[in-house]
Amino acid sequence: SALPARRVSNADMAEMVDTTDEWIVSRTGIRERRHAAPDESSSVLGIRATQNLSERFPGALDGVNLVICATSSPDAMFPSTAALIAGQVGLKGAAAFDVSVACSGFVYALSAAHSMIQSGLARRALVIGAEVMSGLVDQNDRNTAILFGDGAGAVVLGPVAEGLGFQSFVLGADSSGGP
Repeated sequence: SALPARRVSNADMAEMVDTTDEWIVSRTGIRERRHAAPDESSSVLGIRATQNLSERFPGALDGVNLVICATSSPDAMFPSTAALIAGQVGLKGAAAFDVSVACSGFVYALSAAHSMIQSGLARRALVIGAEVMSGLVDQNDRNTAILFGDGAGAVVLGPVAEGLGFQSFVLGADSSGGP
């Protein structure tokens, strides 16, 4: 994982919007969130999370030929954040794409990676969840500013023996709350 250094406590939030620590904790359980510095994008956090993974588990990226990044806050529309990360962590040439489905993005990315490994389209996959929501969310809106922070996490998936690993995924969407 990778987190920005800047901690934003509920007391800090109370200075920006009409709220209290008790109000936030009682409704969300959140006590603090992290906010990225101006030079910390989703790809920067995703790169850092991947580097931390590699340091903790040497050889983890060996054989990875697929990179999927779940993000609703990409660095740009193109190239994909996954491609930016892949290039910086030594996975040039790997297939790379982003998945943008908000809160469930990481589960969708895991499902896509699993499916590609099972079908033989990929040997091993690096799956990253990376968000820098602090720059997208209205920091004056108490209903959303208190919820969202910034950070990234990374995992590597590979084939496993029959009966092990993911057994199924249940995916779905409900657009009724949309415009």
